[in-house]
Amino acid sequence: MDTKMSMDTKSRNRILTTVSILLLVGFVYFADNYLDLYIVRILNVCAIYAILGMSMNLINGFTGLFSLGHAGFMAVGAYTTALLTMPPAVKKQIYYLAPLVKPLDQINLAFPLALLAGGLLAALVGALIAAPVLRLKGDYLAIATLGFAEIIRVVFTNTQTITNGALGLKGIPALTNLWWSFGTAAFTLVVLLSLINSSYGRALKAIREDEIAAESMGINLARHKTLAFVIGAFFAGVGGGLLGNLLGTIDPKMFSSMFTFNILLIVVLGGMGSFTGSIISAFIVTIANEVLRVLDESINLGFVVINGKVGMRSVVFSALLMFVVLFYRHGLMGTKEFSWDRLLASKFCQRIGGLFKKSLPKGVVDQ
Repeated sequence: MDTKMSMDTKSRNRILTTVSILLLVGFVYFADNYLDLYIVRILNVCAIYAILGMSMNLINGFTGLFSLGHAGFMAVGAYTTALLTMPPAVKKQIYYLAPLVKPLDQINLAFPLALLAGGLLAALVGALIAAPVLRLKGDYLAIATLGFAEIIRVVFTNTQTITNGALGLKGIPALTNLWWSFGTAAFTLVVLLSLINSSYGRALKAIREDEIAAESMGINLARHKTLAFVIGAFFAGVGGGLLGNLLGTIDPKMFSSMFTFNILLIVVLGGMGSFTGSIISAFIVTIANEVLRVLDESINLGFVVINGKVGMRSVVFSALLMFVVLFYRHGLMGTKEFSWDRLLASKFCQRIGGLFKKSLPKGVVDQ
């Protein structure tokens, strides 16, 4: 009997997952073809922030490393993808102070290859940084990774023949669309969930809980920490590449430490140790920031005009975040992932189910 119920539950979950995927594909198609360009842009940013949040959650939430170097990996991915997708004629136009080094001035790759290259180069930088900094712990690790991110930003500001220095890159092809951003976010979620549910993932969680106990069980701390750091850097680079080809222009100032803190906010709000929590919080934070933008401008109610205050959006948004954190101290999802069983067992779904049953004829309910 229990086996049959378990099979029925698995079949139900597969059906619900399949229906959800089809609905998501339908939504992306509808949004890409019929929604306003501004809304489409916001949805793209939401998906990209979800990728960045999940990649940072792997390092900070699941492995327990306090890393603040995400902006540096994003910068590497963004610049690499942009340089590899920009036409040679555009490169010649914007590099007027000093010519772009060869052979970058003539390379023009397809977007998927450029995105992959950006992720791999960010992963390589992550591997090089991991060797010295992962010997540190806690606040010292945070300061070291933050310092490396700033080093990357300063290097990009001063390498005129590669990154165009402080002028940045303009005329980047707008290749990022909803299919790319949502597809990459879904791919990131599948890969990271597969990793966390494997023996490597269990080892990462053990390191997070107690490094000494994990090492005594035979877990290679350096190897597993480096693995998490490199994979997180790879997806951060991919997210940076998508963002650069969405905005159309990038410069070193974009990738300051404040960008890292914005991603950290998404991770903490969603739950340190929950990828689906990072996705939910990425959408909440991004959309809330846009909705509250009206507070910075004057509001005309017809009978009275309320003068806006620059920065009021940040004040209200911070107050709302404090309110959420007070009631959800471990984030919206904590360390749990989304599951159909948990959703259907929630009080809200049970109430909806009860109301639905009451609306049906008595004979139908008895059957």
